Amino acid sequence: MEGVIAAYRFVHAADVHLDSPLRSLALRDSDLASLVGNATRRAFVRIIDLCLDEQVDALLLAGDIYDGDQTSMKTARFLSEQLRRLSEAGIRTFIIRGNHDASSRITKELVFPDSVKVFGGRAEVVAVERETGDFPVVIHGLSFTQPQAPESLIGKYKAPVSDAVNIGIMHTSLAGAPGHDVYAPCSLADIQKTGFQYWALGHVHKRMVAEGPCTVVMPGIPQGRDINEAGAKSATLVTILDDRTVQIEECVTSLAQFERIGIDVNGIEDWRSLVGRVSHFLEAARQEISSDHLVARLHLTGTTPLAWRIRRDIDLLTTEAQERASVIGACWVEKLETSCQPAHAIAAENSSDPLLELRGLIEREVIGADAFQADLATAADELRKKLPAECRDIFGADEATSRDNLALLARDGMEDALARLHADQKDEH
Repeated sequence: MEGVIAAYRFVHAADVHLDSPLRSLALRDSDLASLVGNATRRAFVRIIDLCLDEQVDALLLAGDIYDGDQTSMKTARFLSEQLRRLSEAGIRTFIIRGNHDASSRITKELVFPDSVKVFGGRAEVVAVERETGDFPVVIHGLSFTQPQAPESLIGKYKAPVSDAVNIGIMHTSLAGAPGHDVYAPCSLADIQKTGFQYWALGHVHKRMVAEGPCTVVMPGIPQGRDINEAGAKSATLVTILDDRTVQIEECVTSLAQFERIGIDVNGIEDWRSLVGRVSHFLEAARQEISSDHLVARLHLTGTTPLAWRIRRDIDLLTTEAQERASVIGACWVEKLETSCQPAHAIAAENSSDPLLELRGLIEREVIGADAFQADLATAADELRKKLPAECRDIFGADEATSRDNLALLARDGMEDALARLHADQKDEH
């Protein structure tokens, strides 16, 4: 709009989880775990660079900068050094502590530059220093001192300051999100009724934007850490114009981008063609992503005479895919999965193939049996007790999810066994 200028600008980020330990990824590939683990720092440096390049007025960090009690003073010093870069450029930083920050042993010990405001356990309002004639801007913030926050925080925030642009920072799970603990739950409608112009949220790792008179943004995690945090990750550049309207821009910050890639191998009959198809899909995906590195989980589908061999030799195919990825460059294969079916499986019910008959028998009489499911659940419980606390949701965070995942594992085990029997059957002939 002609005559309207940018009057106040800031970058909004959350859930950095600096130096987050990647135990599950390290079990598969330590080099990949190192790449993604260091990427959390690289992503944060990009956030700082974005602030400097855009010459914004402030950086807003909406919680979970750290990763709980795993935080070391080395991590804290890195954070302080980066925020000092902003301080030297005259850019202020506003921070609230999230549930992971509240668990950190060194959160309260770190000394930041004077330009950094860390909100405490009681709601505060900070008036931003502005030039004469500029509209006033105030920042509302509230940190939590404990890792749990079972009740909404909205009522604890101060009322909006009259005639000012009110910006709130809050760490919340909103109405709940898969994979996230309930934390300061509230509805989007309640947030939009506060009379604020912008709410900078954190906690949920997936980006969410609601624009209008009250713009609400959950920027998501700036660097994904596993396949469940797939896609390009970002921070948000916010511009409040002279007429007090709000403009937002998503700015990619992720160094490594996780992606699930489905590969249809229907009708492929020889191993070389199969590897070529996998390579083709990897190259195409690498070209499409906006981050520096692609970390791919491949899933093969379709009907092919290679189905038994793919399952039996999935380790060899995974190695082939990883080698192709290294040739492509900045490309990694995190895992390869298959749900391919043998070419004659579609007629399994009428087939005289003993292996297909065996599959049907296992599915009907074993996997579906209550006694088998009970034994499987008992075995899973015994394994779960032996795992570290952070890995005990490996089969699922609730009973229903755990039951479904165990059923999938049982079927995968069945297919693996049948694939090996098929290989033995071929060897005999």
